[in-house]
Amino acid sequence: VQLVESGGGLVQPGGSLTLSCAASGFDFSRYNMKWYRQAPGKEREMVGFIFSSGSSQDYLEFVKGRFNISRDNGRNMVFLQMNDLKPEDTAVYYCSVWAWFQDYWGQGTQVTVSS
Repeated sequence: VQLVESGGGLVQPGGSLTLSCAASGFDFSRYNMKWYRQAPGKEREMVGFIFSSGSSQDYLEFVKGRFNISRDNGRNMVFLQMNDLKPEDTAVYYCSVWAWFQDYWGQGTQVTVSS
């Protein structure tokens, strides 16, 4: 299993970013996917997840209405669109999959929200 996140960077408050995660090594279209984040000095928290079909998602309360998860099963990719970013959203963002009785993670991509 390999997960590679990209798209992070520095953005001003109120700005937007879209993160991507390229997946390989498993039958992507059959697995739910999750996005997590970890801010400095804090535990990793789940931002949201998307079912294998892409038909439903759920989100951390703090990001509801601002973040959207989507996926492209034809390209084995999952996306996290983030709008109206706040300094509190500064973190390393990871995509993740539960497969073969364990969590797999990418290397993460840094998102910094600052003026």
